[in-house]
Formats: sequence, structure tokens, C-alpha cells
Amino acid sequence: MNSQLTVIGGGLAGSEAAWQAAERGVRVTLYEMRPIRRTPAHVSDRLAELVCSNSMGARPIDRAMGLLKEEMRRLGSLIIACAEAAAVPAGGALAVDRETFAERVTTWIAEHPNIELRRQEVTRIPDGPVIIATGPLTSDALAEEIVALTGQGRLYFFDAMAPIVEAESINMEIAFRASRYGRGEQDGGDYINCPMTEGEYNAFVDALLSAEVIPLRDFEREDKRFFEACLPVEVLAARGREALAFGPLRPVGLTDPRTGRRPHAVVQLRQDNLAATLYNMVGFQTNLRWEEQKRVFRMIPGLENAEFVRYGQMHRNTFINSPTLLDATLRLRSPASSRQSPIWFAGQITGTEGYVGSAMGGLVAGINAVRFLRGQPPLVFPPTTMIGALLHYISHADPKDFQPMKANFGLMPPLEKRVRRKRDRYQAYARRALTDLQPILDELEATGQLVTAAC
Repeated sequence: MNSQLTVIGGGLAGSEAAWQAAERGVRVTLYEMRPIRRTPAHVSDRLAELVCSNSMGARPIDRAMGLLKEEMRRLGSLIIACAEAAAVPAGGALAVDRETFAERVTTWIAEHPNIELRRQEVTRIPDGPVIIATGPLTSDALAEEIVALTGQGRLYFFDAMAPIVEAESINMEIAFRASRYGRGEQDGGDYINCPMTEGEYNAFVDALLSAEVIPLRDFEREDKRFFEACLPVEVLAARGREALAFGPLRPVGLTDPRTGRRPHAVVQLRQDNLAATLYNMVGFQTNLRWEEQKRVFRMIPGLENAEFVRYGQMHRNTFINSPTLLDATLRLRSPASSRQSPIWFAGQITGTEGYVGSAMGGLVAGINAVRFLRGQPPLVFPPTTMIGALLHYISHADPKDFQPMKANFGLMPPLEKRVRRKRDRYQAYARRALTDLQPILDELEATGQLVTAAC
């Protein structure tokens, strides 16, 4: 029996996949090209570095992301365990200190006795069982190798990172602490809110729409899926004057303590590190030039003297046409005829959007790679679970219009009985999902394959 597995990519999916397989006794070689070769978005050589937001979505299980995290926690996810260990206040969401989170994941991977971490770029897919988890920033050389293997052309979408400001530079005489509807409030609230009057909002939108952006390259301008996965604030503003006020700047559930009224719009900032010295501008992914970001974003009340430790950036993301290539276990359906060993794909390259969705793919691919090596049938998660719903989507969607998807209850089969209230309906989805997940947990436990992650 071949007990060797290769994992390509040390992001969330690759780290999760490598740990899941290694924890079950398989020898894993994990390749990560950083720091030998950099990407347009990463700034360190740590595994599982977060590059867009520091939030992993809602905690409650009656939220889609909360349910997905709970399913993964019960399956022994390393990424979820490390996220909880590096958590910072974020109301009802799970947000992490980026550096602490990445350091924890890197340590657990580097010190695992069954994992060999190799810092080098992979340009050819090696022989033997392989998990490809290179993420949305797959290098050109490996992407060409994937195209040659699958016979599919490359697809692109675009991702943009929000700016981060120093906490001390925020004017708290104008800004105020609060969470929407008072949820999760500690020490006055988990978020810093910058309120806008209608006049301030309109002036900000005008400045945003006239600001200079970084020019796009030809292939970027031609792509009709431009930005849809992580919409830059200036692109959203161009869709209607009130688009921001009904989107990331929506004021619902917030009251300005200076006026006792709800503002016309609110810019929220979320804690980005454990020391609470850095704050992320929620929903402010952008492609503005850096000097323009400083000028325009300092028009926001409370940020007039903001010091930016990171400006927003945009980078190209790559994903495969999974419905034509993958089954619901993440295994490649039709490898090249000369290749006999199986390949699994995991992470955002498959079209599972977001940090948690990416890690989920690594978890599933890692478990199924082990089961292949042991001669056991793969795990197919029921579509009534959030894991199964996402995997069913990426393996069964219409390939002509396939787009990356994040966890949402709309992917799940309808309930047997109609539940009118949305909150009650989502709770029913969650109860059904965890009930239907239990036989998989029981089977893993019975065969000694259920692991527990502690980070």
C-alpha cells in the first residue's frame, strides 16, 4: 500500500489537507513556493496567511458560515481550531489575529512528524497521489500544467484587499464603538463605526467615483466576471448612488451616540490583531491608487488623520471549471490517459469561495486521499450538510455559467415541511445538517479515523 501523499500549496486548504492526512498516519510532502517565489498578495512566508479580510464569518450555526465551521469543527479541522485560538473580538463573527493564526498553523505543520515541508515551486505535477491546493494565486507554470492535464482553459475572477488603519489614528470623538443591534458587545462594542450624514456620504461617493484607479491589463478588461467575487468599493459605488448605503455602509442596527439617531451611512472597522492596534475597513476592498486611497478615505468622518498600515490591493485569482472536472469527493474525474495515480483539488481553485470554504476542501480532500490509500470508499457528504451542499454545487453546477460560491442555505435541499420565518428555517437547516453529519462521524470513529484538532 502506498502511504505517501503529495500536497501542493501551503494555504488554508493545503495546510488542512496535509494535517488531516498526516494525523491519520500518512507520510505527506507539502510544497509551498513562498518565500522562494512570492505572490502578488502575500507578505510573509507563513503557511495559511490571510490576505483579504481577517474574518471567517458568522459563529452561530443558524448562519451558513457558522454551520460550515461547526461541521468542520466536529470533523477535527486544524484551521478552525487555530482560528479559535487566535480569535479577536468581532461581535457574532469569528475574526482572527492574522499573524498569530498563521504562526500557529505553520508551527503545527512544520513540527508534525509525518509532514515534510518543502519550500520550492512545483511546475510539474509529481507522480503518485496528489492534492492540488494552490489556491487562487496558482503560479503560471503550474496553471499551464493543470490546463495540459485537464484540457480546460483557465478562468479568472478578481479579488481585492481592504485597507488596514492604526487604531490610534482613528478620531474617537467622532467614531464610536458598537455592534449592530448590540450583538456581542463588550467594552462598548466590537466594531468602530464612522457615521456619515447624507451630505458627507454624497461628497464621499463623488470623490470615490472620480478617484484614479490602477489601470487594468487587456485580459482583465475583457473578463466579464470582473470583481464579482469580492467587489471593490468604487465598482459598487458606480452601480448607484445609494449602493454603498445599502451595502457595506448600511447603517441598520446602529445609533450615533452624538445625535441619538441612525446615521445616513456608517463605515465599520473591525479589529485586525489581538493587540487591537490595527483595524480593517470592512467591505473596503479597492483598486484605487494608494495616494487616492489616502485622500478619499480620509474624507470619512473619524478617519481624517488615519494612518494606513496597508492599502487596498487587487490581484488575479484562478479557478478551474469544477463541474466538468471534479466529483463530489474533489477527485479529478478524468486524469490524463498516461497518469494512473489520482489527483484531488482543494480550496478556492475549485470554486469554494472564502477562507472557511477553502479549508473545508482541504479537509475533505485530505480525508479522501487517506481512504484511497487504505483501499476504502471515499466519503460523500450528503447535500443536506453545508459541506455536502458546497461540494455538490461545484461538482454539479452548469459548467457554462460556473462561478465560485460561498456557503449559503440556498444551496441546500428544501426542508420536508415549510418553515415561514427565516431564522426558524435556518435553524431547521442546521439541525438537519448536524443530524445527517453524524453517521459520517460515527463511521470515522468506528474505523479510527476521527481526529481531534487542538491548536
